[in-house]
Amino acid sequence: MNESSDFRTARIPLNHGIGQMPALGFGTLIPDPAVTISATKGALNAGFRHFDCAERYLNEREVGNALQAGLAEGITREELFVTTKLWNTNHQPERVEPAFAASLDRLGLSYVDLYLIHTPFAFQPGDEHDPRDPDGNVIYDREITLLDTWRAMEDLVDRGRCRAIGLSDVSLDKLVPIYEAARIKPSAVQVEAHPYLPETELLEFCKEKGIVFLAFAPLGHGIRPGLLENPVILAIAAQVGKTPAQVLLAWAVQRGTALLTTPRSAERAKENFDISALPEDAFNEINRIETRHRLNDVVNTGIPGFIPRVQSV
Repeated sequence: MNESSDFRTARIPLNHGIGQMPALGFGTLIPDPAVTISATKGALNAGFRHFDCAERYLNEREVGNALQAGLAEGITREELFVTTKLWNTNHQPERVEPAFAASLDRLGLSYVDLYLIHTPFAFQPGDEHDPRDPDGNVIYDREITLLDTWRAMEDLVDRGRCRAIGLSDVSLDKLVPIYEAARIKPSAVQVEAHPYLPETELLEFCKEKGIVFLAFAPLGHGIRPGLLENPVILAIAAQVGKTPAQVLLAWAVQRGTALLTTPRSAERAKENFDISALPEDAFNEINRIETRHRLNDVVNTGIPGFIPRVQSV
């Protein structure tokens, strides 16, 4: 899927949509508004052109402000690849277009390159992002199917509101029925993936069907001790003269996926952007890591493990 030997400029074509996704993406899950703006600007300056957003992150407006600053300084909209996501409380078909329009307004853009269903779980509709019953259990909307929501997503593409659609936090058993029933096929799926959770079966399905596989938490989401302390990764980093983070990101691109990382500082953004191909023996050695660990159970519940529980504003 990767058409460039220079990972910094590698772009992956959207076979089921318009455009190409830069392999190196910046994830905007940052709770602090000021840090969101500074980190997004730092990512732009480092060379990132792929930005992943979400209604649920509650910071689309701040990301949009940073992107507008980049556009004002000479970056073209065509260079950027911007994704945002439909939250669980808006899965009802009549809520999809208004939710999308609100995200577009907050971002200050006339279109997005990719719109994802954030998770395959429909919650009770409303303004509260995290609806709970008196016992603290999430209130799901069992009447709405994922295909119902997908049909409304297809309508957005038909009307030119977004250039491609896809799914996030989805397992293979939920992806396959949507792919088979979809009139407009998913362009991309975004899931947790790293050497401890390679999602090989899902990746192979995506390659076979021309779906871009987009990995989040490629560095282990800062869990310590974790991937960044793995002896195999440390040894390869010393061997190739790169940091453990650069080794993990290179492995992700080298296996044919795009990735998202969230450097908070300009220095870290430059580090995460400066990656290159690993020697084949090193790449294969990472593939042989046997540890298996999922960091975020959102794929099974729709409850985002990396987002603190807060009420909508």
